Amino acid sequence: MQPEQAQESPPSPTPAPPPPRSEEAAPAGPRSHKVLKSLLGAWALAACSSEETLDVEAHLTECAACADEAVRLRNAVGLLHPEENLDLDPMLRSRVLEGCLGRRPARIPVPDWAAPYDAEAARLDALLRDMGEAEWRAPVGLRWFEGRRGVRRDTTVAGVIGHLLTVDGLVAASLGLADPLPCGEEGSPTARTEAYWAAEPAVAAGEAVPAATVRRAWRDQGHALLRTVSFAGRGAAGLDVSYGQFTLPLRDSFLDRAFECWVHAGDIADAVDYPYDPPSSAHLNRMIDLAARLLPGALAQRRRSGLASPARGPVLVGAPGRSLHLEIEGSGGGDWYIALDSPAALGTAAESVAHVALDGVEFCRLAAGHVPPEEAAAGQDGDREAIRDVLFAAASLSRL
Repeated sequence: MQPEQAQESPPSPTPAPPPPRSEEAAPAGPRSHKVLKSLLGAWALAACSSEETLDVEAHLTECAACADEAVRLRNAVGLLHPEENLDLDPMLRSRVLEGCLGRRPARIPVPDWAAPYDAEAARLDALLRDMGEAEWRAPVGLRWFEGRRGVRRDTTVAGVIGHLLTVDGLVAASLGLADPLPCGEEGSPTARTEAYWAAEPAVAAGEAVPAATVRRAWRDQGHALLRTVSFAGRGAAGLDVSYGQFTLPLRDSFLDRAFECWVHAGDIADAVDYPYDPPSSAHLNRMIDLAARLLPGALAQRRRSGLASPARGPVLVGAPGRSLHLEIEGSGGGDWYIALDSPAALGTAAESVAHVALDGVEFCRLAAGHVPPEEAAAGQDGDREAIRDVLFAAASLSRL
């Protein structure tokens, strides 16, 4: 509406209409997907206003396509500074997005290497959600293998979840997240678990309120792990996770935790008489591959302890050496060649001196310490000593 003109003033020409306002000058209100997507480049360069930054980061928790693009742009921005160390802090993206990571909707993309843990943790949580109070107190026997014999530790369903919470805490600590262990115990998963059970006797006994609390703590910690690695960038996969006497890169540690979720979910399902299926074929294959890659090191450790036969001779690093052909049949199957004389040797078909055939689930049960090595192999051929050493080394991968 035009302002009034004084009567004595001569008439003035009608002013031109104002130019259309830009998107930035639009009335306050939710920004559209198109506008927020156009702001991603400026956001990656930290050139957005505070209001724009908040809107973009809120949008990233709801739009998988934009979240994926945001991670790529952040990685690209890091490469615009060649005068600095290009090994960027892998947790940079996580800290930048701290304000919008209060929750992790399923739409946020999870790294491919973390997908097995995401799936197995979700399956276990679904099992726990259906349990009544009495079932949390159901006795569960945790089994693993030490030296030449199997070991058993009795606890409850709640105690098993406390164990998973505590060992997952090693992964959380490597990502800068809080350690759930009340006394801050460091070291092996066994030592941490025993310390947790001692500090939380109500959990170990499966009492109703602590049981619900420990499930919530375990679930929230798992969500935090997945949120963090989803925005951590490419470098996070190689971060070291310490297990006391050994370390694993983060990508393998997530596989290890997926394997533990499945194995202990099976222990719980057995205790409450509930059916529980193996992981998907693709995820099972990755778990088997991890165990196969760890076998040469486990075999060398047993050899140093006098629990395996001596090596047949020195092998140059990366050179082919005596190998065992591990054939996994059924779900998750494939072929692996296990170096027998040195973890630094290369296992090859040409140097194979023995062959073992196993079902995929049965091999995982062996690696979990749930099957005696003498009873594991469905088919064996070749060097009997090498076969025995590898089967016992597979069982020794297990632990509390």
